[in-house]
Amino acid sequence: MRLDPSGETGPTPRQARGRGWRRSSHGFYVPADVDADAPMQRVLEASVRLPAHAAVTGWAALAWMRCKWFDGWDPSGRPRPVTVAATAHSLASLPGLAVCGERLLLSDVQVVDGVRVTIPVRSVTFEMRYAHDRRAAVRAHDMVALHDLVSIAEISDWADAHRGWTGIAKVRDAIPFLDENAWSPPEVDLRLVWAELGIRDVVCNRPVFDRAGRHVATPDVLDLETGVVGEYDGSLHLEGKQRAKDIRREGDLRGVGLEYVTMVSADLRDPSGFKARTLAARQRARAAAGPRRWTLDTPAWWTPTATVAERRALSKDERGRLLSHRWAA
Repeated sequence: MRLDPSGETGPTPRQARGRGWRRSSHGFYVPADVDADAPMQRVLEASVRLPAHAAVTGWAALAWMRCKWFDGWDPSGRPRPVTVAATAHSLASLPGLAVCGERLLLSDVQVVDGVRVTIPVRSVTFEMRYAHDRRAAVRAHDMVALHDLVSIAEISDWADAHRGWTGIAKVRDAIPFLDENAWSPPEVDLRLVWAELGIRDVVCNRPVFDRAGRHVATPDVLDLETGVVGEYDGSLHLEGKQRAKDIRREGDLRGVGLEYVTMVSADLRDPSGFKARTLAARQRARAAAGPRRWTLDTPAWWTPTATVAERRALSKDERGRLLSHRWAA
């Protein structure tokens, strides 16, 4: 809020000097009890500083567009600055705000809930171009594709149209590893650990059916070559009801001839044990190979939702009915 001598639309100058308010930026104040570290608050406070030729980009734009996994904290637990794309240098970088002077077209900007942000493909490719490694770049895309805001084809087209931009090689390097149907960052990590083992013919969250067309389960990741299911079990999966559900799910998948390997949080720090378990599971799967009793072919009654294009084609009612389970991942 700006100062208001009447106190109706903002604090009076006297109130602003008291303990009940803090200055968030030049001319703007917020109640002192508002959490300045909350990602959405940080974006909002940065947005009021923007000149007409600038827009919030990167993680901050994606967080403002309600992308679930963009919380604005780096791996060490420090807040990331809100990055602003600006075509001129009239905006200086400040604590908590970083300015990127790359070319910004009007077509790159949209207004979401009163805040100017770069369009999703521009925002996510910014994250990918400045990512510290391939895993972070792939995570960025996959967690935006989760919300159907960007597709692999759109990323590829953007990379082709911006060949000379900083970090574009990182985007091109990540493209072969992208997926449009991952539901959480650990699923991305699991898939990329498999890629390190040379396992590339995989799908994420694809429904498995038996030969009679009955839905068996929808595993996190599935190795199509050998029929090995990869599942990530976080802390939620240790609870009673969820654990019982997971055990039934594993039994159902094994019942149609699929092998099973589980990744846990410790494997994210050191994946060597998970890699060994994966190779052992693949060896068992090959040794037990026989007529395939499972399929990914969807029966006529099933509505496919594995791609961004398929999900974008759903009605609002269909999205609510078919996609709500994705947010529990």
